[in-house]
Amino acid sequence: MRNYEFTVIFDADDEKMKQGLAFVTETLEKAKATITKQEDLGVKTLAYQIQKQDKGHYVYFELSADPTTIASMSHVFQLSTLVLKFLFVNPEK
Repeated sequence: MRNYEFTVIFDADDEKMKQGLAFVTETLEKAKATITKQEDLGVKTLAYQIQKQDKGHYVYFELSADPTTIASMSHVFQLSTLVLKFLFVNPEK
């Protein structure tokens, strides 16, 4: 298990953000990732449009997971319409 920082951007709409957050946390739990910290960073203006959106709701996670699990979760999040953008970072490197 390695430690990761995970930032995800959802639609700025509260209802869509809640659906997206539930989807992400459920996916992380199914993948047996351990969430050690979750921080809601709020709505911010995007530097460029993503899926025709000018604003996004940012949520930051710190988690522990297996590297192969991160790859499979990345694929799931890429296919999801609830997630605008996401980034996994290994802070130990």
